[in-house]
Amino acid sequence: MPVPAGEAGAELDARSLYFHPMQTSTVAPSRARFRDRFSRADLIFSTALVAGYVVATLIALHLRPEGVDRMMTLAERVISGHLDSPGLAGTVDSVNVDGRYYLAVGPLQLLPYLPFALLHVFNGFTTHLIGLLFGIPAALLALPLARAYGALGKTAYWIAAFAAFGSLLLYVSVFGDFYYLAQAESFLALSLFLIEFAGRRRPALLGALIALSFLARPTTILAAAPFGLALLWRRRDAVLSAIAFGLPVAIGLALYGWFNWARFGSPLDAGYAHSFLSEPSLVARRQLGLFSIQQVPENLRLALLAGFETRSRFPWLSPSQYGLSMLLVSPALVTAAWAGFRGSTARVLWIAAAIVAVPVFLYYGGGYVQYGFRYSLDFTPFLIALMALGSERWFGKPERLLIAFSVVSVAFGVIWHARVLG
Repeated sequence: MPVPAGEAGAELDARSLYFHPMQTSTVAPSRARFRDRFSRADLIFSTALVAGYVVATLIALHLRPEGVDRMMTLAERVISGHLDSPGLAGTVDSVNVDGRYYLAVGPLQLLPYLPFALLHVFNGFTTHLIGLLFGIPAALLALPLARAYGALGKTAYWIAAFAAFGSLLLYVSVFGDFYYLAQAESFLALSLFLIEFAGRRRPALLGALIALSFLARPTTILAAAPFGLALLWRRRDAVLSAIAFGLPVAIGLALYGWFNWARFGSPLDAGYAHSFLSEPSLVARRQLGLFSIQQVPENLRLALLAGFETRSRFPWLSPSQYGLSMLLVSPALVTAAWAGFRGSTARVLWIAAAIVAVPVFLYYGGGYVQYGFRYSLDFTPFLIALMALGSERWFGKPERLLIAFSVVSVAFGVIWHARVLG
């Protein structure tokens, strides 16, 4: 049974008092509150995090210089009043509609490019900057997210370090790829959503955040069901809260539907079913169905069983460009199991992660080119919250080793992608 809003707030207040005990101080109240919430250790951690993302991006730029970005080309066309571009002809995921070429992407992947296309600034590394504009805030939210779900003291820093550097968030944030951008955007929106859910639970804000996540990664809209039910459970203002939560979600659905209709003539057609593909194996898989139960075995293999191949030169190991087992990329995710399934918050998080994962594993392709099973980022924020929930009882040296391995693995993935594929 989901935790009532009042009970959840009480639990959060108790955790906040435990982590930040009240102290007598002569400092002005506003400054004292800021220091309680943001310590010197937090500042050091956050600074190191930002520096890590910037350095990783510079490495990616050096080893894999930016080329022609189709999304920037499309953004320049959008500014002139067109959703199509002749320059997209014959490129991957382009859709030919009566001689006009569109790109099968979501609206939130396009939107951040528009100001840069309008102002013509930061030429040469615009796409990398856009990735950082979403990736760094998402990574910075990892610490408050871990604390919001019960991680205390040094444990919160370990879990936040995993979210920032041991999950694929770092990987999708530093390469300036508009495909990867969708995952960074969704990760940011879901992190804000989970923090709000653990705190004040304002229905309109929760609805707006899940809508933003949907506009980046449509699969994440499914999380609205369990969280919406948990939000409305035993609320006296359930009807008003349902409207406040549902209205932004409905607006998000309408915007995506309009975007599809304007390009492909149907609000339900996102273009992926008939977009151009150059990879024969993906063409064969899509022929089985855009979403099909027949896709599950291969996606499960990529997500859980796919391993490394050996090479004769650096970096000597080569993962498949179609994916690599999550157990080799981010093995610390297994500690989400420590949260169990008995607590109401844990149940909501598990259900959300499970139902968001369903279309991911039914889809004809889990991402290409990539390190790891990139689409797992659709449900990774829920697993990170579960890691924090279970950390009070079980967090020790084995968990820290798993996090350290995850960080090293993702760092290897960044170098592999930049050097081998650059």
